[in-house]
Order: sequence, then structure tokens, then C-alpha cells
Amino acid sequence: MSTTAVPSTATTTPPAVGKVDLKLEVVTIPVSDVERAKAFYVGLGWRLDADFTAGDDHVVQVTPPGSPCSVHFGTNVTPAAPGSTQQLWLIVSDIQAARADLLARGVDVSEVFHFAGWNRLDPKGRIDGPAPGRQTYASFASFSDPDGNGWLLQEITARLPGRFDSGATTFASAADLAAAFRRAEAAHGEHERRTGQRDAEWPEWYAAYMVAEQAGTELPT
Repeated sequence: MSTTAVPSTATTTPPAVGKVDLKLEVVTIPVSDVERAKAFYVGLGWRLDADFTAGDDHVVQVTPPGSPCSVHFGTNVTPAAPGSTQQLWLIVSDIQAARADLLARGVDVSEVFHFAGWNRLDPKGRIDGPAPGRQTYASFASFSDPDGNGWLLQEITARLPGRFDSGATTFASAADLAAAFRRAEAAHGEHERRTGQRDAEWPEWYAAYMVAEQAGTELPT
């Protein structure tokens, strides 16, 4: 770690936000058997975007449902050892539903767990069960592909402020939108119980809840 003194202005003046979009498009993972890896990922329900063969080279690209980033693997695409890529994070809105889907597809996926702290390598740091109160960002499940490349499901139901354009509310898939509706429905039920009357303006309440949840701002009660 460097011990070079840092000017005081560096801690008080944040760097300017980049004005050029830099969109993470593809992640490359190392595999030993391209056909086996393709069968595994397509079997997860991931979209097959490319499957090219030229001579002895075979390259495949797949994309998880609702993801703007794809996964790339094949022969001569990375010097990394097969199975050496770990902690590839897949964000889900319902950790239990995502795990059930993987199990139904024959994937050996862990039970849902949460971490005791920031150490992601110590097995003792994993605590069985979802995070208390299903706190957003805090519940996980893990699985690996046939080579041992490791994936981590993370449940996010509300984003921290500043993590996306607060002027636009978007959902990556119909499943994410449905999950947001279910959370809004449950919260609205509590709202009606507190007020003791039916809320005729429930569509507006749902909309406000879903926008605030995604923006990471105060939720309506």
C-alpha cells in the first residue's frame, strides 16, 4: 500500500463524473469444454447470442435474462485457467424465486445465506438464511458452472441513492416488474390497515412506492 501523502483537496473534491458512456458489455470466462459450457448456460435459460466456429476456434456468447451484459467464452479467448473466475454477481429481485428456478433446471445451488461482514472468502462468514428483514443487497446464493467458475446471486429490491437515473424508472424484465408490484401490494396492504379504509387512489400509491423503492428514497407509508 502506498504511503505517499495525499493532498487535502483530494479528499474534499470528488472527481467529475465521466461525460462519455462506458457500458460494460461482455465478461469473458475461461472454460475447458466449449460445448459443455454452452449447454450449461443455455440450460439456465440464457439467450444464445453467438456461436462461431473457425478452424479449431470455437467462440460462444450468452446473455442472462434481463442483463445488459453478456458472457463470452471459447477457445483462445483468455489465458486464464478454466474455472478460475469467481464472484460473478447476478442481481435478482427475489432470491428464493431465482434459487427455485435454478434448482428446477438441475443446477446445484446453495441455500440462501447472508454474510457476517465484508469477508467474502471465509466460509465461516456465511450465515444460513436470508438477511434479517430481507434487507436489500444482503441475501445471496451461489452456484458454479461445470468448470468451477463461481456465480453469486444477490437480492436487490431497492437501489441506494445515486445508483441510477432517478428521473427514469425501468425494470429489466417482466419478472422484476411483477416482483415490484408484489412488494408494493404488500406495503399498500399495511397502509390500508393503518388508515382503516380502502385507498381508492391505490394506482398512484403503487406508482409512488415503486419509483421511490428503485430510487432509494423514502417510501410512502
